[in-house]
Amino acid sequence: MKMKNYFLGLLAMAFIVSSCSDSRMEQRVKSLEERVAQLEKGNNTASRGTSLETNLVSEETPSNPDGKVPEFKFEETMYEFGTVNEGDMVNHTFTFTNSGEAPLIIKNAVASCGCTVPNWPKEPIAPGETGEIEVNFNSQGKPNQQTKTITITANTEPTITKLTIKGMVTPKGS
Repeated sequence: MKMKNYFLGLLAMAFIVSSCSDSRMEQRVKSLEERVAQLEKGNNTASRGTSLETNLVSEETPSNPDGKVPEFKFEETMYEFGTVNEGDMVNHTFTFTNSGEAPLIIKNAVASCGCTVPNWPKEPIAPGETGEIEVNFNSQGKPNQQTKTITITANTEPTITKLTIKGMVTPKGS
């Protein structure tokens, strides 16, 4: 039941996210729908032939045989951009330090909407070194209060880290 609730929550989030016209998000929603349907039918295997629990564990647990783990230490994980006019671009850079004991590798960074684009370092960040994740938000067609989430997947523990940007977009003609 706990697993089902987890996937239903993911599915709900995916529907919210799918309001953006990003085809990648549509594929994710379809994948989540299929997984929820499998759970409801009592089939505990994912479409790739592995158990759902194994998929969850592998996504949440980094594999570092020597026991040394990299660690994100962000200066901030939420940025409030205030009020901008619809059509304005908002750019913000999130700075982090690898406060762990192994090189930090960002595998992916995905925004909750196609209107938000993250750029991240593709090379490993050594322990004690800093890195930056630049986030660009296009407010065109996004009036009123906005909150966008950037989900980072890295070889850290936990593997998922979330950044948020939010603010108010004044509609055109106001």
